[in-house]
Amino acid sequence: MARLKLDFPEDQFYFSTQLTVRVTDINGANHLGNDSMISMISEARARFLFDFGVQETGADGVGIIVTDLATTYKAEAHARDQLVFEVGVMDFNQYGGDITFRVTRPRDGKLIAMAKSGFVFFNYKTSQVTPMAPEFLAKFPKVNRID
Repeated sequence: MARLKLDFPEDQFYFSTQLTVRVTDINGANHLGNDSMISMISEARARFLFDFGVQETGADGVGIIVTDLATTYKAEAHARDQLVFEVGVMDFNQYGGDITFRVTRPRDGKLIAMAKSGFVFFNYKTSQVTPMAPEFLAKFPKVNRID
């Protein structure tokens, strides 16, 4: 069976934030549930964008929309674990790219998960994909392009 492999360039992680696993994030198997991990990844993405001055939706109706998400789990996390989400970007094209995540537990240095979320710029007023703004691109001058 083919397995998903996520491998990201070290120099493309631009941001780090810490989140705590809540008791309500725990599933029936007594570890962090997939649905809660997705919510935590979304929160880390929102903090990353905010830190770089990027509005998820601007006054002009243009914003970022998630197109896909791939996650690989490497270890379990449990209630009250502190997790560090390192966030980066890669594979830019005319309309978007990928936001990458490395999730670790600092207490023991354990890698918990790797994830990649595709995104495009989207005009919510016209419901159309729109080119990436030069201002966004300028924030990440070292990011590779795949067009």
